[in-house]
Amino acid sequence: MIAWTRLVTFAAVAALLWFPAAVAAANARPQPWTLPQPRAMESLGIRTGGWLQQGITFNSRNPADGFNGPIATNDWDGEYQMNQLWLYFARPTDTGGYGWDWGGHFDMTYGTDWRYGVTYGLEDRINGAGQSYGLLFPQAYLEVAYGDLKIRGGKFAGILGYEVVPAVLNPFYSHSYAMSYTEPLLVTGLMADYQLTEQWLLRAGFHRGWMMWEDINDTLDFMGGLHYTSYSGRTSLAYAVSIGPQDPGGDHNRFASSLVWKQKFTDRFEYILQHNLGVEDGTAAGGGQAEWYGINQYLLYTINPKWGAGLRMEWLRDAHGTRVWGVGNMPWAQGRAWEGGTPSPFGNSFAGDFYALTAGVQWRPTPNWVVRPEVRWDWYDGPADPVNNEFPFNAGESRDQMTFAIDAILTY
Repeated sequence: MIAWTRLVTFAAVAALLWFPAAVAAANARPQPWTLPQPRAMESLGIRTGGWLQQGITFNSRNPADGFNGPIATNDWDGEYQMNQLWLYFARPTDTGGYGWDWGGHFDMTYGTDWRYGVTYGLEDRINGAGQSYGLLFPQAYLEVAYGDLKIRGGKFAGILGYEVVPAVLNPFYSHSYAMSYTEPLLVTGLMADYQLTEQWLLRAGFHRGWMMWEDINDTLDFMGGLHYTSYSGRTSLAYAVSIGPQDPGGDHNRFASSLVWKQKFTDRFEYILQHNLGVEDGTAAGGGQAEWYGINQYLLYTINPKWGAGLRMEWLRDAHGTRVWGVGNMPWAQGRAWEGGTPSPFGNSFAGDFYALTAGVQWRPTPNWVVRPEVRWDWYDGPADPVNNEFPFNAGESRDQMTFAIDAILTY
């Protein structure tokens, strides 16, 4: 059980995070405040804005290394994190179904989340490998539209999955294993969207690889999908794939897919089901094919304009111990994984099933503030790491953990 002192500390920090929002609520404006828009950019249809996301997480296991294991991106135990200090410039394209238009999008963010968004050949050159805070450029692309066709080129978000990098678009502070470890979140390449009908959207393009600004194997990956939205707008279905090798030699082809179903049963109640599947040649033990798959379910309920509640249930099977790895899972490293230490030369190998149950609420005291406390239980069903005889949680000592977290987001 978590110590009383940690519960008191958690309550105190939660109060500190909630207090500015509560004070702001007394002076709430009917519309959210935004940054003053420079006239030169406004005349071109370019808008700028962003947000500040900050939070803290407490782990019931009180791990000796202060690390919450493979949870992303709130992986520090008992320490304040400024996850995202975000600024964007955007000009969406809109042809109205005919004619030409141009646009683009540029993001930059600073914070602890940079460790999960590093793209090879860009942020790894800007930031030091051992630093906790860093600079990230999630998207930087130009877009041209003609009629029902849009083509963008540059660095942009992948199209797989439900959860995304921008904190304001997710229902919870913590992220799913699927989003953190099984999807190409950021890619560099070319993507075309074609609106077949009002209900059907076709997407196809190519990119340089998962989280790559520079290609390490000179082989382009394919990314594409199909998205359906019902006439009522209450039902949507999206299927997307990414195919291509990620190794320097270009020998091990990786296939990843996601199927996301969203259903609004009422104006207040929404259900989301996500299925992920992936295989990669030559990366399992002995040079065989690695496989991973899982299911995420979300129940989201809007209580009133200021309050919402959510539940996330996840199961991910990392059949050959090849996906749940990296920043969020190096329990044998000296100190925190991102601060140095030498991981196993065989990589982090937890060949088993990961489960997570997350419950949280969203409070919007003003149009510019959202506060999201959550409680999460993670557990792992599988063998210990074969090299170090360790488990994913509590500095390698435990199969499960419970975390209590809260973040506050200020948009501008």
